[in-house]
Amino acid sequence: MSKDTEYKPINCDDYDYLELACQHSLQLTIKLDNGEIIEGKAIDLLLKKQVEYLVVDVASEKKQLRLDHIVSFSHPEIGDIIIDHSGS
Repeated sequence: MSKDTEYKPINCDDYDYLELACQHSLQLTIKLDNGEIIEGKAIDLLLKKQVEYLVVDVASEKKQLRLDHIVSFSHPEIGDIIIDHSGS
């Protein structure tokens, strides 16, 4: 399978930080594995076809970001979180 279709879950601790960000609607700075930087408000986490996504509001547009494509995210209340892609 290609990287675009094969999903690898992120570390549970990192997932917990994303849940916290969604619960508090935190404005995050998110770095993706393609180098793109996204500034958006964390809205929800969802599962579609066994792939997990972070839903963010970017300039009033909802975007779904695959969790395994997120390299890091940050907010002053939670600090800088670098995603552990080891799956543990």
